[in-house]
Amino acid sequence: MALVTTKKMFEMAYKNGYAIGAFNVNNMEITQGIVNAVVQEQAPLILQISKGARQYAKMSYLRAIIDVAVTENPDIPIVMHLDHGDSFELCKQCVDDGFTSVMIDASHAPFEENIRVTKQVVDYAHARGVVVEAELGQLGGIEEHVQGVDDVMAHLTDPDQAVEFVERTGVDSLAVAIGTSHGAYKFKSEPKLAFDVIEKIQAKLPGFPLVMHGSSSVPKEFKDLINKYGGQMPDAKGVPEEAISKAAKMAVCKVNIDTDLRMALTAKIREVFWTKPAEFDPRKYLGPGREAITEMVKHKLHVLGCAGKAAECR
Repeated sequence: MALVTTKKMFEMAYKNGYAIGAFNVNNMEITQGIVNAVVQEQAPLILQISKGARQYAKMSYLRAIIDVAVTENPDIPIVMHLDHGDSFELCKQCVDDGFTSVMIDASHAPFEENIRVTKQVVDYAHARGVVVEAELGQLGGIEEHVQGVDDVMAHLTDPDQAVEFVERTGVDSLAVAIGTSHGAYKFKSEPKLAFDVIEKIQAKLPGFPLVMHGSSSVPKEFKDLINKYGGQMPDAKGVPEEAISKAAKMAVCKVNIDTDLRMALTAKIREVFWTKPAEFDPRKYLGPGREAITEMVKHKLHVLGCAGKAAECR
């Protein structure tokens, strides 16, 4: 099947209490690792492309890789999504480039400006059959071009503002700030997520899909491997998987995962370089990295509850 939008995915996810995994891609091996996992688990899939990925690999290459994944796996519904679009112009370009979903992130701007820019993107995208995600409230941490705030709990999404924002913009989904944080170095201690914010928004906007950003769990197994084989990753805590599963049973229909992919790939590459220092064949270290991504993503699909849900999301 051709690329799809998130409409049917989010409808079924909300109705049946699970979330769709949205995984960031930067190259062929990462994409193959993710796609191999969803094919094995028969799960729906959102492949995200960030501004940094577009600069690194060029849109033409990334689109070609995703097109192959779609062609070779006609039973898997796949969305191509722009992650953290920072302007109307970028979102417009991505709509024109064939994305089926775009995110406009003007959460750093004042409320009225966020509404204005988001509405501009929504009007352009909807006229061309593309869905739009926006963000309200601010997350912490740093990820590529996204600079978060230091005190995440002081910048949570206001439920009343969320209602006004959705009604005035016509946006299709909303990334909410509930205490999560971008990047690998999220928390020094166990995070406390504001599930009450999700509950209040869900009560005020029944049936409306919410999105969790900054939701990688920073797996200890990969951190330990990275450090064992010459890395220098300090201790950090990600979002507990129990918290992700809880949110997925509520109004959260999309969960973003990027850091865990990078860690899986880096850990296996470092292991090969350390244990086989004479190795110079990229296939011999990128291959194990790809396999590690597949196994990690398969696990995440069960955490999210979307394993086995591909058919109902088509």
